[in-house]
Amino acid sequence: MNIQEILSVTLILFSVIDIVGSIPIVIDLRKKEGHIESLKATVVSGVLMIVFLYVGASILSLFGLDQHSFAIAGAIIMFFIAVEMILGITLFRSDPTSKGIGSIVPLAFPLIAGAGTLTTILSLRAVYLPTNILIGIIVNLVIIYIVLKSTNFLERKLGPGGFLVLRRVFGIILLAISVKIFKENILLTFQEFVKGLTL
Repeated sequence: MNIQEILSVTLILFSVIDIVGSIPIVIDLRKKEGHIESLKATVVSGVLMIVFLYVGASILSLFGLDQHSFAIAGAIIMFFIAVEMILGITLFRSDPTSKGIGSIVPLAFPLIAGAGTLTTILSLRAVYLPTNILIGIIVNLVIIYIVLKSTNFLERKLGPGGFLVLRRVFGIILLAISVKIFKENILLTFQEFVKGLTL
């Protein structure tokens, strides 16, 4: 166990997950769903991250997928969520038969354990010991749970006007992140394609 490694991993994942920046999305989901199951969202995202830590590359290979395709898919979902937030429209319609699923999709995936987070975890494996990455993931899960449980309090403090402003601001940030992930991975996919043709 290396404290410096754990701290580095924790800070990297905290920046990528950006649970604080997702607060307006969480509040919006709760309005649609009636409530958000904080524990379920935390556990599901935790399971996804831990599974990806140990067998992520193998799972993608099993389905004939690469990290870039996975990241692009996550970026597309994030893009449409951001459009909803900015324009105040509804693209993901509520299904009465699927109440409660918002805690899993899109909250646990792709907002918390999204393509960026999962590919970051795969990248961290090349630099840090899996045990230290695991501890960093657990620390982030504790932070995620605390933030999710505090959204009611934060919404009361912000008020309707503050929430709307925050929703649009973070919608633009989320849109920019999704475009960045999409652009970077499309470029890398194209470069690999060209490289394959020249071999």
